[in-house]
Amino acid sequence: MSFETIKLAPELKSGAWRVVALLCLAGCLNYLDRTMLTTMRSSVIEQYPMTDAQFGLLTSVFLWVYGILSPFAGFLADHFKRSRVIIVSLFAWSAVTWVTGFATTYQELLATRVLLGVTEACYIPAAMALIVDYHKGSTLPLATSLHVAGFSLGQSLAFLGGWIAEQYKVNTSFLVFGAIGMAYAVLLSFFLRDVSKVSQKSKITSAIHFSDAVKSLLSHRSYLFLLALWALLYVIGWIVIGWTPTFFKEQFNLTQTLAGFYATGYLYPCAILGVISGGFLTSRWARINAHAQIFVPVIGLCIAAPAIFFASNSSVLPITVALFMLYAFTRAFSDANIMPILVLTTQPRYRATGFGILNFFACVLGGAGLYAGGILRDMHVELGYIFRFASILMILCIVLLFQIRKHPYPEAS
Repeated sequence: MSFETIKLAPELKSGAWRVVALLCLAGCLNYLDRTMLTTMRSSVIEQYPMTDAQFGLLTSVFLWVYGILSPFAGFLADHFKRSRVIIVSLFAWSAVTWVTGFATTYQELLATRVLLGVTEACYIPAAMALIVDYHKGSTLPLATSLHVAGFSLGQSLAFLGGWIAEQYKVNTSFLVFGAIGMAYAVLLSFFLRDVSKVSQKSKITSAIHFSDAVKSLLSHRSYLFLLALWALLYVIGWIVIGWTPTFFKEQFNLTQTLAGFYATGYLYPCAILGVISGGFLTSRWARINAHAQIFVPVIGLCIAAPAIFFASNSSVLPITVALFMLYAFTRAFSDANIMPILVLTTQPRYRATGFGILNFFACVLGGAGLYAGGILRDMHVELGYIFRFASILMILCIVLLFQIRKHPYPEAS
């Protein structure tokens, strides 16, 4: 393999860590709003009668729409002020979440999930690119991992949706978190800004076209391997996110609230620690090992794969929870390093577009995996078999990681 470490920048831009903190909370709301539906499955099915396949479709259709629009959303972030794209996206998806509270039929609920995919698509490519704008040096892995930790925080708090739905009703969960998100978007408009000085190189990006960006990105083998890697990781992640609450509920005869808590309250704090640890380890190890961006995720997946395999075979609740926690901690090493690997494999002017294309393939395949899981559930296939298949996919991810090379453009260093 041939890699280079990310070079240390002379100094951080003003407000670099403030931007990370602000986006951390925005990322938390992003994932909380999209994930909480999975923790209130029983309440949702009771209020909107549906099959397991239809329930899986609620998340799948979100992912498909989200994924299809992600490349265009990334392109917007490469051409317009990234801070404005982030704020508009946050307000829009929060408004959709709030409107979901007024849905009265399955069809209306499905329509709001489509709108959620449209409005959330613009956030992550713009947010990741903005962090890279502020963190050019060795702080990048830690900065991006802290942002990703916000995603895990949102997932860990998603059980609140199930609790509110069980104590009150499904609509209340959407109304509460939608209102919180809209209020935060207004607050963010006063504090979030793009980098203060735009370089001449950045100005040139206004002349590029979407087709040029796509052709350039897809012409490099390493970027294609990264596409396959991120897609498989997304399939694995959404299988676990989408069906772990149901697995705990059925495997151990738990209530909806308790199953949702075990599936999110324990797992995602571990994911938060894992993504921060993965970013920190990469930042430190890269100083003496030029392959750190690859080796850290490999180590994590080598532990996560057997953890999820044995968790799906366990009938002892504490052991199952512990193994899922170990999976969540080590699987997150990959999330911490996706953006640093993307920086190594793409030109700076295409980074947001590149991340958007990653999301496109990941979400389309992730949504297909979720929907397939629902179909298998209707065919009475045990969730344990589905989780064991996910562990095999993680082994394939390790193989893909070793195929990635740094592309020849010097500005990516």
